Amino acid sequence: MDLVIRNARVVDGTGGPGRRADVAIADGRIAEIRPEDSPGPRPSGRRTLDADGLVLAPGFIDMHAHSDLALLRDPDHSAKAAQGVTLEVLGQDGLSYAPVDDRTLAEVRRSITGWNGNGDDIDFDWRTVGEYLDRLDRNFGGRGIAVNAAYLVPQGTVRMYAVGWEDRPATGAELDRMKALVAQGMAEGAVGMSSGLTYTPGMYADDAELTELCRVVAGYGGYYCPHHRSYGAGALGAYEEMVRLTRNAGCALHLAHATMNFGVNEGRAPELLALLDDALDAGADISLDTYPYTPGCTTLVAMLPSWASEGGPASVLTRLADDATAERIRHHLEELGSDGCHGVPIEWDTIEISGVGAPTLADHVGRTVAETARLRGEAPWATARRLLVEDRLGPTILQHVGHEENVRQIMRHRVHTGGSDGILQGDKPHPRAYGTFPHYLGRYVRELGTLSLEECIAHLTSRPARRLGLADRGYVREGYRADLVLLDPATVAAGSTFEEPRTLPVGIPHVLIDGRFVIEDGRRTQVLAGRAVRGTGSVRGRP
Repeated sequence: MDLVIRNARVVDGTGGPGRRADVAIADGRIAEIRPEDSPGPRPSGRRTLDADGLVLAPGFIDMHAHSDLALLRDPDHSAKAAQGVTLEVLGQDGLSYAPVDDRTLAEVRRSITGWNGNGDDIDFDWRTVGEYLDRLDRNFGGRGIAVNAAYLVPQGTVRMYAVGWEDRPATGAELDRMKALVAQGMAEGAVGMSSGLTYTPGMYADDAELTELCRVVAGYGGYYCPHHRSYGAGALGAYEEMVRLTRNAGCALHLAHATMNFGVNEGRAPELLALLDDALDAGADISLDTYPYTPGCTTLVAMLPSWASEGGPASVLTRLADDATAERIRHHLEELGSDGCHGVPIEWDTIEISGVGAPTLADHVGRTVAETARLRGEAPWATARRLLVEDRLGPTILQHVGHEENVRQIMRHRVHTGGSDGILQGDKPHPRAYGTFPHYLGRYVRELGTLSLEECIAHLTSRPARRLGLADRGYVREGYRADLVLLDPATVAAGSTFEEPRTLPVGIPHVLIDGRFVIEDGRRTQVLAGRAVRGTGSVRGRP
């Protein structure tokens, strides 16, 4: 054997009780699991690790990540590796960097600068989904990437490519083009399709268009992952819309960062869960992910009404520069409740600036828009408008609109999985980017008892592996890939806080991908064991 991990408490991802065992690894896979009370000799190997007092679990799967460029620029990527994440799902919220042509690439880079940076440090030498996945594999001189990555075809990017930024139904030819782009992406290795239905231009698609695209995804065995049309005033209706749409399309559904936010939804998680339970009992194929925090995180420009973003980023800036149009935007934001702000009038004291691109605006970071406006003696909309214009739509925000009891009730659901929704950009990113998985284990398992350790690990491992169709990941089983986490259940905790969001976790001394240590004794190694994980519908076959 290459490695034998002795005396660990193996929590295998099934949700069942843990058991002490030796786990032997050879050629990147789990070769033998020998329970403590088994007769016969213990396995031996070239290296032995005594894991007495530690829990051995499958590697965690981040079902909602925004590391699309971070994996290409940062070989360390401790933000995720140190949490025990061994696989991330990219291409989220309908906006990412493949498939594109030159025009679309320039537009999508500009529109999600707040998520991933402007990309000036990246060689965008791909255009298709397959080429992007190949780039992950050959990154850093062919060594690969820090953790494994799967990809969702981004519906907003596809619409940008085929239709543009216009708020109108697609023509028949445009719909055929979008279906072909989705089919190509699925054939090249995507695991499904995402949408951002409060982000332009993806939000301009009607249900008929989305249904046709979901039928294509279903034909390749993939799933649809929507950031749906409202997490606020219309949240329950938006969830129901996605359930109905995917059932009509015969497509599996995975609800992105599923939560119930804003004052209108306080205490209403049971209504969402009842809706999902009814659909599941009727035969629907549904799962969801959440992060274990109450604030959300997005870009400031996402708050604007969708009509203000029609035409793309340059058109947004033109409208903001015009006083009359800017006043109309303010009216929608503050009085009517824009669709970008989920139908709820914006409360500027809940909007905290978490990152800016321009160094001259750095003093805004860590303050709410309302606070900065008071300091400057101006109206909050004047502050927000100036930030958007001067930072070329770049500011990211924390939106403090969640409810703790909703978070806890949803994470207990039978189809729940973990997703960080981690945006790594900005001077003060959301702590979920560095802390989601240890926060589940420390706060919600050990401190609050919301989930048992065994239940929580199943939520973070085997459930997402099943959704992704991975035949050899998500469990500690013989023959499975040795993507493993060793953690101390007595001390595991997120180090990241809202004040110090880039602090690494504690209590996770070892993380392995394909049997190779990416975290060893609490430190990041030089190993790049991550690769692109292609979907089951890929022409390359099962991953």
